[in-house]
Amino acid sequence: MKSSSAAAAVRTRDSYPMSAGRRKARITRICVSCGLGAYALVTLYPLIWLYLSAFKTNEEFYAHPFGLPQSWQWSNFARAWEVSGMGLAMLNSFIVTTLSLALTLLLGALAAYILARFTFRGRALIHLLFVLGMLIPIHSTLVPLFIMMNQMGILNTYAALILPYTAFELPIAIFIVAAYLANIPKEMEEAALVDGCGYTGIFARIMLPVSLPALATVAILGFLRFWNDFAFALVFINSPAMKTLPLSLSVFATGYSTDYKLTMAALGIAALPTIIIYILFQEQVMKGMAAGAVKG
Repeated sequence: MKSSSAAAAVRTRDSYPMSAGRRKARITRICVSCGLGAYALVTLYPLIWLYLSAFKTNEEFYAHPFGLPQSWQWSNFARAWEVSGMGLAMLNSFIVTTLSLALTLLLGALAAYILARFTFRGRALIHLLFVLGMLIPIHSTLVPLFIMMNQMGILNTYAALILPYTAFELPIAIFIVAAYLANIPKEMEEAALVDGCGYTGIFARIMLPVSLPALATVAILGFLRFWNDFAFALVFINSPAMKTLPLSLSVFATGYSTDYKLTMAALGIAALPTIIIYILFQEQVMKGMAAGAVKG
């Protein structure tokens, strides 16, 4: 009896024509979904084109640059890895990127904690100076940095890249983390102080875990900058044993020609760590970018 009543209710409900408001809402959702799908396709197409081109020969690349490979040349990746010495270059990039990120996150979190949670004379001025640091054109400092590092004797070392990477990434790291920490209730620190926890313990046990979304955002932005940097590595590194990944990619291009099949294969290998890191931490990045947008 109940089942027949329920079936009758469903038939009665479905027999009513869809209201104009519901129809409009459904059409809007379909249009938005189609628009987002088209935008995603346009955004991802360069990456798709890169990997498709990595499987082609040079002749096929010139003849059909936007078509599918007629025969998939898997050997391009092995050849690109061998010719460019990407193993050593990737190791150097990994060391430089890891140490630069560690310094950036540690110093940026410490400075942001002081600026966001303490009140002292000159705090606003110091915060303003860090914000102004984001406006400095990085490449305009190449010549003075080269002269300075040459006098210090640290050219062709990891320090020649780690120090400027950290210095130029600190302003945006402090800006993001400080905005996130400013929204944390003061009661958390007061309760920790009452329990006998010092400021070092508050920073290590409360502020760092709470600010993980902001730190993840800083880590992603820093990783992209450090891993893909070419200008600093080109100017400060001359030794083949110290070359980073972007420098190893330049061996496929000369003043007269470019081996596109190996270039695309090498670019595909170099882009994989960036893609994997972003996929793993994309949720944290979104949370960190929205830090400070809403109070309370």
